[in-house]
Amino acid sequence: MSLTTTAPRKTAAPPKPGTTRASGKRAGTPYAFLAPAMFLFAAFLAAPIFYAAYLSLRKVKVSGLGLGANARTEIWAGLENYSRSLTDPDFLPSVGRVGAYGLIVVPTMLGLALMFALLLDANRTRESIGKFSRIAIFLPYAVPAVVASLLWGFLYLPRVSPITDIFEAVGITAPNLLSADLTLWAVANIAIWGGTGFNMIVIYTALRAVPTSLYESARIDGASEMAIAWRIKIPIVMPSLVMTFVFSLIATLQVFAEPMTLRPLANTISTTWTPLMKVYRDAFARNDIYAAAATSVIIALATFILSFGFLKLVGRRAFNQED
Repeated sequence: MSLTTTAPRKTAAPPKPGTTRASGKRAGTPYAFLAPAMFLFAAFLAAPIFYAAYLSLRKVKVSGLGLGANARTEIWAGLENYSRSLTDPDFLPSVGRVGAYGLIVVPTMLGLALMFALLLDANRTRESIGKFSRIAIFLPYAVPAVVASLLWGFLYLPRVSPITDIFEAVGITAPNLLSADLTLWAVANIAIWGGTGFNMIVIYTALRAVPTSLYESARIDGASEMAIAWRIKIPIVMPSLVMTFVFSLIATLQVFAEPMTLRPLANTISTTWTPLMKVYRDAFARNDIYAAAATSVIIALATFILSFGFLKLVGRRAFNQED
């Protein structure tokens, strides 16, 4: 007679006291770290956007002579402010100037940034020269736009500019860069000088991530440096080029500091030279915050549509997206 015994089943140990509470605390830890950033985003970015959209749909109704406590009341305006902004005779010319400004700045700035990044990447072994070159090219980006505009503004003034003295020394009449024909190029030059370094760093960082063995294989196959740059390096950094293009497009639509700073130095820059300058004039010179809010919303929508449309157009090819 044999006796058979069955092993007792193992039962899960009861959860230790406080385990559920501890896991809940751990789950809420990321939100605790994100809370300050979320609060700042909501208070200083999201709330002003919604408030501007709200103001763009309002207007002030004046009763009688506009005197007294209840003489000026805020009422619903619908799309009236948008209609006034779009039909303003100063709005379309400012949009045209920004369009011409963008056609000058964006291709030139990105072309120079790509060229500098390729030149620096071609000399990876000369680290000391590379460091100095990167700092020298990036340094203008560290200069605030207002300071950069003041520096270039005094270089543009014929009476105080050393450039004028150089031209006169060789017997050439120096051009007046603050004249009506050259103001656009003068403003664009400041943006190119200040923004090329940032875009160069972004593209150069993408190039540094590419293993050198890929280039060595191409050289063994007989590819020249120009062929390597055109067929290997540029396609690899295409996502970085797309990103820098979007950043440059947004900065172009929001150009304000450069022409606003140069305006006291040149009588060729009006108070509505760019759409954002028109917003500033309506809000602070005319005290019409409702029209200024409508124009701001129009600029924001145009920025979103152009940026999103460009990403949809080139995103699949640049980022190798597939269905």
